Amino acid sequence: MRTIIVDDEPKAIELLKNYLRHFSSIEVLATFRNGLKAFEFMTKEPVDLVFLDINMPHISGISLSRMLPENVKVVFTTAYSEFAVESYEIQAVDYLLKPISLERFTKAMSRILPDSQPLVSTEKNIILVKSGFETFRLEKASILYLEKDGNYMNYHCRDQKIMTRETIREALVKLPKNFVRIHKSYIVNTEKIISFDANELNMGIQRIPISDTYRNSLFELLKN
Repeated sequence: MRTIIVDDEPKAIELLKNYLRHFSSIEVLATFRNGLKAFEFMTKEPVDLVFLDINMPHISGISLSRMLPENVKVVFTTAYSEFAVESYEIQAVDYLLKPISLERFTKAMSRILPDSQPLVSTEKNIILVKSGFETFRLEKASILYLEKDGNYMNYHCRDQKIMTRETIREALVKLPKNFVRIHKSYIVNTEKIISFDANELNMGIQRIPISDTYRNSLFELLKN
């Protein structure tokens, strides 16, 4: 599905691009911070799906959506809930309120791609982790820690390690609050910490370094 993202916030664009990487049938053709530039692009290139911010300079997302062919699916993204009624009048596929969680984004994608597998399980104690052509069902309590390795993330459990293409931010979105970042490359399940000192955590199968950036917040959490 040929897709573009239109949003005047670079961080919002990057987040949507990261989420969309999990859906193999989606091809992100381009991103735009200006609605008029996006419209110019769509007059030359066929597009199936548009993620469209509402509150933008030059032309609003609502106005731009009215200029699009009927066959183009639109998902509105905005930080302002007051636009919801107007967006549904345009028959948008969905309306995502910022900050957009991975779980909420997946629900929107299930309306666009009915056969797509959700990234977040409906079972509260389970998350789904895609590795290559397989998707693993992991109990959250079984995960000891996560280790960043370039563009990939390793999920370390007691009896297995699973590698997936994922960022730190994407991982934290789908994990519960007992998972915290303690280093630029590590997220740990605080309920699985066996012991710790000023510089390291003992996770049983591995000792994990604590960086200066996260030390104080981690120790405050462990005291409670």
